[in-house]
Amino acid sequence: MINLLKILLWPFSVLYRVVIIIRNRLFDKGYFKSSKSSAKIISIGNITVGGSGKTPTVIYVTNLLKKNDLKPGILSRGYGRDSKGYLKVSGYNGPEVKVNICGDEIFLAADECLVPAAVCEKRVTGAKNLLNDEQLDAIVLDDAFQHRWISRDLDILLFDQRFLGKTGKLEQNLLPTGHLREPFSSINRADIVVINRKFSEKKEIPQNLKKHFRDSEIFYSHYEVDGIFDLKDHKYYSLDEFRGQKSLIVSGIARPYSFLRVLEKNGIDFSNKLLFTDHKDYDNKEVQKIRKAFYDSNAYSVLTTQKDAVKLTNFTKELDDIDIYYLKIGIKIEQEKKFEERIMNIFH
Repeated sequence: MINLLKILLWPFSVLYRVVIIIRNRLFDKGYFKSSKSSAKIISIGNITVGGSGKTPTVIYVTNLLKKNDLKPGILSRGYGRDSKGYLKVSGYNGPEVKVNICGDEIFLAADECLVPAAVCEKRVTGAKNLLNDEQLDAIVLDDAFQHRWISRDLDILLFDQRFLGKTGKLEQNLLPTGHLREPFSSINRADIVVINRKFSEKKEIPQNLKKHFRDSEIFYSHYEVDGIFDLKDHKYYSLDEFRGQKSLIVSGIARPYSFLRVLEKNGIDFSNKLLFTDHKDYDNKEVQKIRKAFYDSNAYSVLTTQKDAVKLTNFTKELDDIDIYYLKIGIKIEQEKKFEERIMNIFH
């Protein structure tokens, strides 16, 4: 039924392609102008809908800049937030607003990196305001590959390796039929392409897609588990301590496959699970649903993702009788030294 609906939407995909191609050509020919910033701009984005590892990469790049004695900031659209326009999210001591006001991804990145961060639908306006608020050497743009109104010094494009492997399937069509925001030909705008294999083995780019990557500087990345942490006091636990235990799995991320896979590989029972839509904005209704599922399944604990954890923290009082933990992961860039040198070269 879903595939039939997508086939019926095919004419809209054709129209969408025409609009995207015309828009990109207007930028390429200089009819649409990109604004320069006084700080270095590093864009991290994708051409697919969700699930490529943008937030972990934003955290990685921001911490790399900090490690090299630079002052970075983070700017995001703030997807799913209960606010509009420019909003300063954090300074150097972590988030200063609630997660629902700014969005889960920027809240998580600001909390992890402890740098100035902001949200704004218009990246040019957002960058100007953030630089008025803070003296920064660089701004890391989250999910900004399509936001061409702001000029960037480095464009990093991410792909989920599993998505690339779905050749011949509807997912590799443009929206609304598939999951592509732009055609594969747009890859040529990227300075760096990172293929995120997550917890899977490395695979070659499918033969029919290789032509699009021919001129790209390609890196692979994968996820590494940092451990399991208590939602309430952030105490660390190893995965071994959860092996064989029956947990209620709660997830509200775009593609929970990798999350479930790492649980499976480490012998954690995930047969009881609640899978919500991406960027799930939890309220009392969902919290009560989690409570009911927890007690009905006789689970030992609730285990969720770090992105979900930042939102469920708002309900610690309602969940005070339940042990809740989150899995924390980080991204590892293969050929790390070369990748980091490539980023730092823009400052020389």
